[in-house]
Amino acid sequence: MRLKIKFYHPEKSFITLPCHYNEIIQGFIYHHLESHIGENLHDRGFKDPETQRRMKFFTFSRLIPSEKAHVKEGKIYLYGNVSLIISSPFNDFIQSFAMTLLKAGTLRIGSENMILSSVQVEGPPAYKDRIYVKTLSPITVYSTLETANGKRKTYYYCPFEKEFEKLLIKNLQRKLRTWRGSTILEGSIKPYKVNSKDQRIVIYKNTVIKGWDGVFELNLPEELFTMAFEAGIGAKNSLGFGCIEVWRSERKDKE
Repeated sequence: MRLKIKFYHPEKSFITLPCHYNEIIQGFIYHHLESHIGENLHDRGFKDPETQRRMKFFTFSRLIPSEKAHVKEGKIYLYGNVSLIISSPFNDFIQSFAMTLLKAGTLRIGSENMILSSVQVEGPPAYKDRIYVKTLSPITVYSTLETANGKRKTYYYCPFEKEFEKLLIKNLQRKLRTWRGSTILEGSIKPYKVNSKDQRIVIYKNTVIKGWDGVFELNLPEELFTMAFEAGIGAKNSLGFGCIEVWRSERKDKE
C-alpha cells in the first residue's frame, strides 16, 4: 500500500530544509504513528528467519515540490505544494500514519509548520513481467568489507557492476522470505536510463550513503514485483532509499 501526502506552508510560497533531510522525514514518519506501531517498528521491526536480520518494511520518496527547488548554502528551498510518498506492505503502518496525519491537520517538518492539503491511498501497480520504473529516492546497495589492516569498510556498488543487480535480487528475496516465510524466486533489475551523473550522496546521521537515481528495467515474478513497489528496492529503505514508481510499462526502441 502507498500513501501520497501533499502539504504547503500557510504563510510562505516555499519551505526550507537542510539539503540532507532524510533523518528529518524519517523522524516525521515515526512521530505520526500510533505509539504501539511506531515503537514496535523502530525497536524491533520484522526478523528474517534465515539471517536474523531485522527490517522495517517501509520506504519513502524525496520531497517533491509542485513548482521548483533550489539549493543555497546547504539548504534546499521547495516551492509550491510539496508531496511525499510513503510505501509499505504493512497496511496497519500506512493506515496508522494516514489517520494520525488527518487528525493532526498541521504538520511540523524540521523547523517548518505545514498544512496538510491531501492524502491519497494507492495499491501497487498492475503486474507486468517487464516494466520500467524511475526512482523517487536513490537505490543503494553495498557490502561491508575488511581492509588489509583489519578495519571494516562499506563499499557501495554502482548499477554497472554485476554485484549491483545480484544484491538487489537477493535483498528482495530476503524481504519476501521475511514477510511471507519463504522464497525461491529469481528475476532481473537492470539500468535503462542511468549514467554517472545520477549518483547521489546522502548524509544521514553524519554517515555518507551513496545511491543511484534513474530509470531501471524490472523483470520480476509477481511476488518480487509487489515487494519492490511496496517495500522498496535495495538497502536502507526506511532511511529514504529505493522508493520507485512506474515510468513506462513498455520499452520504445526509438529512444
